[in-house]
Amino acid sequence: MRRDVLELRQFYASDLGRAARAMVGRKVLETWGDARGLDVLALGYATPFVATARHAARRVVGAMPAQQGVEIWPAGERNLTTLVGEDSLPFANALFDRILVVHGIEESPDPIGLLREVWRVLAPSGRVVVAVAARNGLWANTEKTPFGHGRPYSRSQLAELLREAELEPSGWTRALYVPPVNWLAGWAEGFEQTGSRLWPGFAGLLLMEAVKQTFAVKPRGLGARVRRTRPLLAPAPISKAPGPQTRRGLLEAGGESLSLAGKSNRKAAP
Repeated sequence: MRRDVLELRQFYASDLGRAARAMVGRKVLETWGDARGLDVLALGYATPFVATARHAARRVVGAMPAQQGVEIWPAGERNLTTLVGEDSLPFANALFDRILVVHGIEESPDPIGLLREVWRVLAPSGRVVVAVAARNGLWANTEKTPFGHGRPYSRSQLAELLREAELEPSGWTRALYVPPVNWLAGWAEGFEQTGSRLWPGFAGLLLMEAVKQTFAVKPRGLGARVRRTRPLLAPAPISKAPGPQTRRGLLEAGGESLSLAGKSNRKAAP
């Protein structure tokens, strides 16, 4: 069962949630740049991490699953979010250049179906970043944050899941080394700097980037046997017309035979 959108909003309004938003947003910015002139989709509850890209990108859309609920974003401005079904995103094929999935697949009843919809709406040259709770991190083992619910993933498990949805992993990183304790949120930056060097395997969040797999189908010719019918009588070759000398020889031979026939007839007469 998915976390309610009110619970997610309350978490990201806390000190620990703001620290998580800053740490993860930095990783997304390092991966994508400023996304200038691109179409960006924030799927799940990813709107807190694309706020900086909203002014540079051509279009930013927030899509939130129906089981979770939707909120108006950004506050006080024209709404850019919509309620969606996980297995049928209401967008055209190959529409988005960048897609960020946060709080998307961990609590999804069909993560493969959700990622295949991501594949469908992703442009051929587009890139998707999927953020999940790390299986061996502290954040997956506490229920005080939204990352402590649903299925956490290891790096190999997430890569296999993406490949099943025809998304090829191209890079990965970690974030949230600070323990999930609210009073430690002020030291989140220090934990992020030292944790990546001293204990990289204990990060709370795993981020993996993938690209869309497209296959060019090359037609292959198939050999087929052709049955050839044989005639019952083989045609005889046509002989050439006889020349003058050959015609004369035939006439002489014919005259000879006629004369012999006349002699034999005279001998037979009484």
